[in-house]
Amino acid sequence: MNSPRTLLHAAAGLLLFVAAGCDRAPTDPSRKLMATSRGATSQAGTDVVRQDGSAVPSDLVTVSTDGGSLTLWPYTGSDLAGHASDPVNLVFTGDADPGRVRDALLGLDGDRTRFGFPAAYPFDARWSDAIGDVHATYTQNGGWSGSVIQLQLGAYEPVRVHLRLFRAGNGWTVGAAHFEVEIPGTADHQVLSWELAEKVVVADLARSGLLDPSHPYEVTDAINPAPGFRTIPSVIYNQLPPELLGALGGPATPVSQDVPIPTDGHATMLHLARHADPVTGTRTQSFTLQYQQVIPKPFCSEAPADWLLVTGPVVFTGLHTADGQGGFTYSSSLSGQLMAQAVDLSSNPPKPVGAPFPVQIEDRQSGVLDATSATVTGRATRLAIEGGGSEFRRSDLRVSSRGATHYLGSTHCQ
Repeated sequence: MNSPRTLLHAAAGLLLFVAAGCDRAPTDPSRKLMATSRGATSQAGTDVVRQDGSAVPSDLVTVSTDGGSLTLWPYTGSDLAGHASDPVNLVFTGDADPGRVRDALLGLDGDRTRFGFPAAYPFDARWSDAIGDVHATYTQNGGWSGSVIQLQLGAYEPVRVHLRLFRAGNGWTVGAAHFEVEIPGTADHQVLSWELAEKVVVADLARSGLLDPSHPYEVTDAINPAPGFRTIPSVIYNQLPPELLGALGGPATPVSQDVPIPTDGHATMLHLARHADPVTGTRTQSFTLQYQQVIPKPFCSEAPADWLLVTGPVVFTGLHTADGQGGFTYSSSLSGQLMAQAVDLSSNPPKPVGAPFPVQIEDRQSGVLDATSATVTGRATRLAIEGGGSEFRRSDLRVSSRGATHYLGSTHCQ
């Protein structure tokens, strides 16, 4: 496996297809919502979507073990309408609250060599709290739940394993894990594998010593698509180094078509018999990423060739606190004052045309988890001021076990 810098340099000169936001699906769910959600309105160029959490996804599945069964939506998403973004690939039972799983993973060292992982980044890294988009999932008993706890193996860039955990009620926790790469010149990620990330989490829970020795884990029936879900654009896949391609188990390069993101469609169910010592205290993080990339216009696009050169810094901050008594809180943000300029894709390289214009981006998140409740909120704003007018996209997702669950999205185009 190459070093982080080697992997970053291998992809540094690419013209990339970029989805706005961390590991978001290629088709932004908010665009679908404008046409399909109950209560959507359109006024003076503004589309508004409101959801109250009453919707039940249509494709629920049931997983069972000796201790009972769980009926769940086998995906996660960034709204409350059942638009799938990531597959659920982990289920935890027993002493398995999200805070307990966090304690188990954060307490481990980075040596995974006896499970076949190389002594190289990120597979020799330790787990830490992560910054990522808020997602929600649904279970029949618990309703909608949100990703209060997010963990990472590695760092936000250049590559990491990213895990979201969701309290599912009645002692169950579900997880969605993926292996992803930061797209050079952006603050965004491209998912490379669901399967590899699942295997890392399973190996780490096995080496934690917390699994039930008589019944440590089992594999569910198929609950989501296989052998792939979503795709890796060929222009990204063809620039991945050979060591990383080997870890993914994908086809040899070059490829002419986008490559399915690997998954076998099954989830691993892990039975935790006891818990680790609490990992307490406050952890902070702050870093800046620089946009310098040509991307598709993320909203209010009028044609497939509607692309922008986006430049400028994006500042990330995170604050995560665990009190050792089952309480966990976090807040995170990203903000940037960027410049954008239309480009002519018929030129090689793409040629900027027209006047640059400012783009303001801001995301704010907060979450609280205690013994009886969980609440997470995520608010995102994108504002572009161009040609004497403004265009914006805003979203507000709140998922709470105490009620007041909602999603609000709006897009205004000139």
